[in-house]
Amino acid sequence: MAKVTIDGIEIEVPDGTTILNAARMIGGKTAPPAMCYYSKLKQTGGYCRTCLVKVAAGSTKDPRPMPKLVVSCSTPVQDGMVVQNMTSPEVLEARRGVVEFLLINHPLDCPICDQAGECKLQDLGYEHGLEKTRYEFGRRKFEMVDIGDKIKLHMTRCILCYRCVRVAEQLTDKRVHGVMNRGDVAEISTYISNVIENDFSGNVIDVCPVGALTDKTFRFKSRIWNVKPMDAHRDCKKCSGKAVVWYQGEDILKVSARKDKNEEIEQFICNECRFDKKKTADWVIEKPTHIDDRSVIAQNHYEHLKELKMGHAHLVKKLPDSNSSESK
Repeated sequence: MAKVTIDGIEIEVPDGTTILNAARMIGGKTAPPAMCYYSKLKQTGGYCRTCLVKVAAGSTKDPRPMPKLVVSCSTPVQDGMVVQNMTSPEVLEARRGVVEFLLINHPLDCPICDQAGECKLQDLGYEHGLEKTRYEFGRRKFEMVDIGDKIKLHMTRCILCYRCVRVAEQLTDKRVHGVMNRGDVAEISTYISNVIENDFSGNVIDVCPVGALTDKTFRFKSRIWNVKPMDAHRDCKKCSGKAVVWYQGEDILKVSARKDKNEEIEQFICNECRFDKKKTADWVIEKPTHIDDRSVIAQNHYEHLKELKMGHAHLVKKLPDSNSSESK
């Protein structure tokens, strides 16, 4: 076991734990943001650089600070290590620079993007971005492409986090898409216009941190804060069958995989559950999905409505009856 101090908070973690995962055990803003790292997938991390932190002391044996900022997603902790994240002006300045680079080619599509409201880049830009861009050159532009009958690729929004590539490599039998070209012309694409056709291809939608890969069955149907997420399950021979169904009225508009507190998928689901089961009769509804209070989806979302009514009944002002003299 190793003891590490992050932003003044000491925690003991197993040897080999990365700084990022140690910070996630503490939780809150102590955990650096990560746009490419995904704990459920192998060989992720090291692409986006948003998780940079400062190591003020390397270890008890060698307390010297590391000369440069390090990526927390791939740097293991050492016993006695002291790490600064939100308490370091140097880290915050570097993170602002990283966010500025990520937004250089990203379009201002938030008002029409289906990912708005649950977009990690949107949150990152709000916390660390600049009010206006300093970029004077033309942005990259791509045509929208259907890479399957249920998936729309909007490459202009992509930040090349490689998550969707790792999903295809590790969950499917045959990967047909990847990163084509290099440098500022690199793009996610399929080889010679192939389409992604496998039982777990829909998971690329859930792992994408931006709106580059979207669900065509949900596209432009509603804003995410106008639908109600519910935990549900069904008997499925291909996957666990545990998912989140998103209601608008009595209609299920979309189905997605359940995510943990780090916004990572708990269990990957198949395309049959995701795209084909859109009726309440197909699911066993469990309870309202837990939503972080900081999320815009949390607006008008109550997980404990009965307790709310009972515990705060004395605060509710009784409205006059429509037939009473007070209402006239």
